[in-house]
Amino acid sequence: MTATSSEAGRRPTAVAGDENCQYVTVTVGGQRFGLPIAQVHDVFIVHAITRVPLAPLEIKGLLNLRGRVVTAVCLRTRLGMPDRAEEGEVTAVGLESAGESYGLLVDSVGEVLQLGQDSREPNPVHLNPRWAGLSRGVHRLDDQLLIVLDVDAVLAFGVDARAA
Repeated sequence: MTATSSEAGRRPTAVAGDENCQYVTVTVGGQRFGLPIAQVHDVFIVHAITRVPLAPLEIKGLLNLRGRVVTAVCLRTRLGMPDRAEEGEVTAVGLESAGESYGLLVDSVGEVLQLGQDSREPNPVHLNPRWAGLSRGVHRLDDQLLIVLDVDAVLAFGVDARAA
């Protein structure tokens, strides 16, 4: 991953006094999502997942990341998408929330984008309500929307999260 603009030619914004945001981009089901770079600790290939009986569907199990036990959360399932059809390598993004370590399973990891805070917009009114509950807004890129994920909401599995 490198700190670059989007493949479609969007240039990073840098305006005096403007606060820029950096995102690690991930793709799930053909849609690009942005994870705030400050919350991303690792990007890695998953080698083995140990299933957890009676866990919510989004939790695929536990994995070992350099000696740490990490909860594997499937972003596809969390977003209400069907499971991946193809077999092969599973990529994960290492995150932390409320003192716990998570591996967010994604289809692929892209690049690091630096975008101006002024280009962030609220969620479109027709965005899937499940997605909107996990999003902090969007950035319009030349080729598609970058949906900015709220990492804490994505990793929330309490009573409030189930009501969404």
